[in-house]
Amino acid sequence: MPAQAYAGKECVCQLRRGICDQSCVQGMLDTPFYIACLKLAGRRCVVVGGGEIGLEKVEGLLACDGEVILIAPDAEPQLEQYAREGSIRWERRAYAGAADLEGVFLVIAATDDTEVNIAVYEDAERRAMLVNVVDVPPLCNFILPAIVRNGPVAIAISTAGASPALAKRMKREIEAQFGEPYARLAVLLNEVRGWAKATLPTYQDRKEFFEGIVGGDPDPIALLSEGDSGERAVRELIARAQNTYGLQASRA
Repeated sequence: MPAQAYAGKECVCQLRRGICDQSCVQGMLDTPFYIACLKLAGRRCVVVGGGEIGLEKVEGLLACDGEVILIAPDAEPQLEQYAREGSIRWERRAYAGAADLEGVFLVIAATDDTEVNIAVYEDAERRAMLVNVVDVPPLCNFILPAIVRNGPVAIAISTAGASPALAKRMKREIEAQFGEPYARLAVLLNEVRGWAKATLPTYQDRKEFFEGIVGGDPDPIALLSEGDSGERAVRELIARAQNTYGLQASRA
């Protein structure tokens, strides 16, 4: 398990307090986070640490087509398998310092060695690159929210580190509410984006077109919940909207 910060435990952050007094996380909940979705395809991402948490982080990066390099003397069997099949590159050794971050887009440290975690953080900060040390908020310049994924739809849930348990509950509830019909609607709407850009002259026109479908009557989500017949009905709904807005655009 990676190091964790809490009062009374040996300090695990760059402040090196000896015994943790939580001074490093004071004001954490008041920190405004800039929420963004990163495009990782083809970008080099390093994970330091080959335990269960390292495995979790590697799989998250692979799901986004990141080019993953694992640095760890030992690794979980599944990580070994990923290395054998060529899904990741495994450097079977300890973290060697700043040189390991050359040409790297982001780094995640998931080790149980405080000094290694601090070194990764400080090396990354000097390069103004993205760094996350698992479970040690003061050694992060970005945090990883809980993610609900369904096709092209992704919903991020963050409690700013206050309660991972609460984030997990919210994830379960959101998964139940925003299921397959939302993903299918996203795909159907994406199919007509090109038409909308080519046909509807202004941003406002395109906005009204798509909002009219998503928020219209009948409800496309309710239709898609009915299966294949519902998808045909939504396609017809979109086609009618295209006819209406296309005629309006031709008259303008």
